[in-house]
Amino acid sequence: MMGAARGPARRTDDGRAAGVGLWIAAVGVGGCALALAPYAWTRLASVGRRKGVGTVPHRPVAVVLGAAAWEDGPSPLLARRLDLAARLYESGRVDRILVSGDNREVSRHETDTMTAYLREQGVPAERIDADPHGYRTWDTCVRVRDLFGVREATMVTQSFHLPRTVALARAAGIDAVGVGDPSMGARRRATVIGYAREVGAAVKALRDAVLRPAPARAER
Repeated sequence: MMGAARGPARRTDDGRAAGVGLWIAAVGVGGCALALAPYAWTRLASVGRRKGVGTVPHRPVAVVLGAAAWEDGPSPLLARRLDLAARLYESGRVDRILVSGDNREVSRHETDTMTAYLREQGVPAERIDADPHGYRTWDTCVRVRDLFGVREATMVTQSFHLPRTVALARAAGIDAVGVGDPSMGARRRATVIGYAREVGAAVKALRDAVLRPAPARAER
């Protein structure tokens, strides 16, 4: 009799445990979905606008996002971005190239380095403009719009960074398409890290698109 009395109690405990487990699972799934929502936004906002060099429509300017500069020139990833921009110019897909990055000494003068590299690739100096205070992707988008009058552009960066770049450019009011360097075969480790960072970076990007902060001050 005593054993029979414990049966329903055990079933009740099992039911409660199962309910708690389902609740935890639901919270986990919801949390993951919430965390990935900003990344999904960057993908959706750039869908149909990520192109190749041979298929991207003409735009007046290519905007090249900055990356690390080394003492002897652009880092490999930055050089690959600049090579793409040079190809776009040579093929008539863009009329000008605008480089944007951190031109402070601490960053080894990114935009000076980018400009010099493009000139070495045969791009005329008069076809290159530079924004020396593009500290963040959002800053670049707002500054090229306000200071250089960019309303249509081809954004040039690595493929892992391209959805966020195009999404932010569009949020800033630029009719943007983009060309991305796949980079995986050439710089696998840096590319994998880049993709991993995009999930967190997308959260900040969505915040920028909603709150629309002013670019960082030049004397930063």
